[in-house]
Amino acid sequence: MPIERIDDPTDPRLADYRDLTDVALRRVLEPEGGLYIAESAKVIARAVAAGHRPRSVLVQEKWLEDVREVAGDAPVYVVPPEVAEQLTGYAVHRGALAAMHRPAEPAVADVVAGARLVVVLEDIVDHTNVGAAFRSAAALGADAVLVSPRCADPLYRRSVRVSMGTVFQVPWTRLPEWPEARGILHEAGFHLAALALADGAVPLDEFAAARPERVALMLGAEGDGLSRRALEAADTVVTIPMFGGVDSLNVAAASAVALWSLTHDGRS
Repeated sequence: MPIERIDDPTDPRLADYRDLTDVALRRVLEPEGGLYIAESAKVIARAVAAGHRPRSVLVQEKWLEDVREVAGDAPVYVVPPEVAEQLTGYAVHRGALAAMHRPAEPAVADVVAGARLVVVLEDIVDHTNVGAAFRSAAALGADAVLVSPRCADPLYRRSVRVSMGTVFQVPWTRLPEWPEARGILHEAGFHLAALALADGAVPLDEFAAARPERVALMLGAEGDGLSRRALEAADTVVTIPMFGGVDSLNVAAASAVALWSLTHDGRS
């Protein structure tokens, strides 16, 4: 593990941390596939355990020992706290950042092979909600997460942070557009359950009590919910009964409620 101490925030070796936004990191041509940023030694360790490779690690001196085992042969740039703050625009309280090689996204069929419960996130734009949904998926027994083409990036640094690194624990990939996605999931044996407000929707507890063997739980964007095409693709529309004049939950909260119900019916 090469250790390089740097005091100048303009040093070209720090370009991945200074010059590029999350979107730009994803689009860089070298390395192929782009990069993403992982924050904290714990999250970096989870990424490495999932087979992701760091291109470099940025750390302050007092946290150097925390990254020794996860950096591999990637260079470790040790910087003073003020340099870290100048690079990122905020105090780096979690001790370490890593510029990670973005892995290729696997095929949907490979991700859902053997799965009995998967979460489908359609067009969710808030990275915090994406990260929270992944955390719910990991904690409550979902086997995989599938995201729509326009869903926010699970490897965006806020998504990774909010998920507590579970974006590296739960297998995931991107779906194609509807109705192609419906065909792939049906071929894999999944019953598509859309969580939505709709006339004739089945209450969640009733659906969970007689749930199909393999379920793809579909959750939609903040505000608008699932698209018309997603609802048309669904086999069943499911709703969470509400009280107090409230008609819906935050999508991440809804994912937790629905997953708990679906994994506590004696089947999972």
